[in-house]
Amino acid sequence: MRIAIGQLNFKVGAIAANAEKIIHALQLARDQHHADLIIFPELALTGYPLEDLLHRSYLFKVIDSALSKIKSAATGIDVIVGFPEKTTAGIFNSAVWIREQKELITYHKQKLPNYSVFDELRYFKPGSKSIVIELHGVKFGLLICEDAWYDDPVSHSADMLITINASPYSIHKFEQRRAVLQKHHKPIIYANLVGGQDELVFDGRSFMMDKSGQVCAQAHAFAEELFVFELDSAPIPENDMPISAHIYQALRLGVKDYVTKNNFPGVLIGLSGGIDSALTLSIAVDALGADNVTAVFMPSQYSADISEKDSRQQADMLGVEYQVIPIDDMFQEALKTLAFNTKPTVAEENLQARIRGMILMALSNKTGRLVLSTGNKSEMAVGYSTLYGDMVGGFCVLKDVFKTMVYQLANYRNQLSPAIPQRVIDRPPSAELAPNQIDQDTLPPYDILDAILNLFIEKDLDVDTIIAQGFDEKIVRKIIKMVLKNEYKRRQAPPGVRISEKAFGRDRRYPITSGYLV
Repeated sequence: MRIAIGQLNFKVGAIAANAEKIIHALQLARDQHHADLIIFPELALTGYPLEDLLHRSYLFKVIDSALSKIKSAATGIDVIVGFPEKTTAGIFNSAVWIREQKELITYHKQKLPNYSVFDELRYFKPGSKSIVIELHGVKFGLLICEDAWYDDPVSHSADMLITINASPYSIHKFEQRRAVLQKHHKPIIYANLVGGQDELVFDGRSFMMDKSGQVCAQAHAFAEELFVFELDSAPIPENDMPISAHIYQALRLGVKDYVTKNNFPGVLIGLSGGIDSALTLSIAVDALGADNVTAVFMPSQYSADISEKDSRQQADMLGVEYQVIPIDDMFQEALKTLAFNTKPTVAEENLQARIRGMILMALSNKTGRLVLSTGNKSEMAVGYSTLYGDMVGGFCVLKDVFKTMVYQLANYRNQLSPAIPQRVIDRPPSAELAPNQIDQDTLPPYDILDAILNLFIEKDLDVDTIIAQGFDEKIVRKIIKMVLKNEYKRRQAPPGVRISEKAFGRDRRYPITSGYLV
């Protein structure tokens, strides 16, 4: 038996366009690949997650119309499509199995995730019945995503399981999926969504696994694909990507889809000569093409000569438009207007960052291009950033990437082809807002900072437990106080690509006003 998976990149709410993609894929699977069955991911018809669009009653009229068109096209091949179904009992996260233009059966997802980035109980009712469908003598049990993480939705009479998924990427997610599915001791077809949706990136990597847990067929990661394979395929060799490779691909896809799906004509990046903006520029060019990226260097009296040289060199290396807009005159005028005649403090430093932010947003207004913010997770965590300054922008590429990983990604990208001047990677990081300033004037070394942040934010460990792992108590308490104090900043930060299990935003929801102390 030949199976196809429509691992496609759907846009949330673009139901008519999504239906056309589904119909085109099923026709190709039938006419060119002679597949017996094509499987589409969870909520493929509408995209995932729909969030409060599910409260719009008109949505379901469009869904019904689109499903009718898909059914009409479904001849000579069985089709499984995920969609939200509204009934008198409520809204269900559903999958319909279509055979010869007729609805054979509709399955309702039984296990609704309500943790991390998922809040399906807000919208859906849980189903209660497992189903088995026979095709060419094989009995298939049908599941939807979270169902496969449990035992009870699985029908023991099934020869093989099919699970349709909208499973977002995080660093170790692929290994987690395989480990969970192995416990069923049944062959499994895993069809996953691909593409970026706001903060989330779906990595695809659909696969078929035999009952011993060996992968027998696997689709590409972070790419659309009509993936076709034989049901009796033998196990294939492992094809593991380095962590830096799949993180970089996730960031690239997240940027590409956020910009293109929201119809921005391109992006603007404030290029400083530092590693964060350099990596952001590389990702943007890889995602969108050099013609759609503009780099803006905005020097002040504190900018090092090598910052301008390195910025210009990288812009030339990548072939992007490069503008230089000095900020000293504007800075001095602002100081006069504000009558800042006292000894310089952080106020003067932040003023420079806010002038740069104002310039970038003015250019965005004029050109329609989206400003990409360049901050990383380490800075976001401790508030080492300027609200309405370097935090401005519509999308923050590195929002969920710790500084130590920024360096790994920069080195990975340069292994593919020259993209970031080596001096940018090697020099000590600096905001260049004061004379001879470096990040370590304010923060501990990033390897120590990131280790503490990982334990506190991603592992949810308490202060005493972190200190017990060998970290200096004074540093730990200082860092965690900075994290808690700067929640108000993070709430005003732009969205960014999620790559961890505890990203700022959907994953981690802390009060701004809080008496919690460390």
